Amino acid sequence: MNYLEKLRKASRDRESLLCVGLDPEPKRIAGGLGAAVEVCLRLVDATTDVACCYKPYAAFWEQYGPRGWEGLARVRESVPPEIPVLLDGKRADVPNTMAAYAAAAFEAMSFDAATIHAYHGDDSILVYANYADRGVYVVCHTSNPGRASLQHQLTGRQPLYLTVAGLAQRCNANGNIGVVIGATTPEAVAKVRAAFPRLPFLMPGIGRQGGDVDAAVGAAYNGDPASCLVGVAGAIMYSDDPRPQQLHGATGSVGSRAQQPIARGNLSDLFR
Repeated sequence: MNYLEKLRKASRDRESLLCVGLDPEPKRIAGGLGAAVEVCLRLVDATTDVACCYKPYAAFWEQYGPRGWEGLARVRESVPPEIPVLLDGKRADVPNTMAAYAAAAFEAMSFDAATIHAYHGDDSILVYANYADRGVYVVCHTSNPGRASLQHQLTGRQPLYLTVAGLAQRCNANGNIGVVIGATTPEAVAKVRAAFPRLPFLMPGIGRQGGDVDAAVGAAYNGDPASCLVGVAGAIMYSDDPRPQQLHGATGSVGSRAQQPIARGNLSDLFR
């Protein structure tokens, strides 16, 4: 079973599009690496029936020094095997360096998917994509305000972020590539979805970054459970109760009709 097949099954089994971030912040978790690991282990244990994916951000573990990777490995091993785990590292370099990054993520650490940047072009993207059973998300349109200074620059008649999505699609011979697109700009989500109807999206920016989950999911979801993976980190991780009752189905029953892709209910309330 490849990454996207695993993601689809986990999503259908849980009626969820929720990807839980595992991003410990030393200023918010006293006690160093050991405490960070314990918090994340408890979070995984509390959310395995609602999360269809977990996404540790490499930088949050690297800040603990060399042992940070050991801590991340413990957390990764705690996730039930039927739920995919995505390493958010956003790596970018020339192909031989990308080969080392990919080997670290997919071989040494056994992650199911990873995020990368496209700036080095197709030969660098293909290093990751050639791991046909793993998933690759190419950064397309981010959730930070400064994105416009580069991502909205025109390349020909279209903004750069659409060109990046097109590059990802052209590299997608193995059918294992998606794009990262922030939920803070549903209009950009809609433009990318219109141009690339089948491309899987990873959508961060919900919670503290202020993304509109209803609008973003409505623009992204195409009936495929893998089409719209909603990333939430701090809003759950630092909640007083990381396992609230309303989390059941909150980020989306896949639904039986494409025009009603999620059970909205109190979806937005969860991230206020």
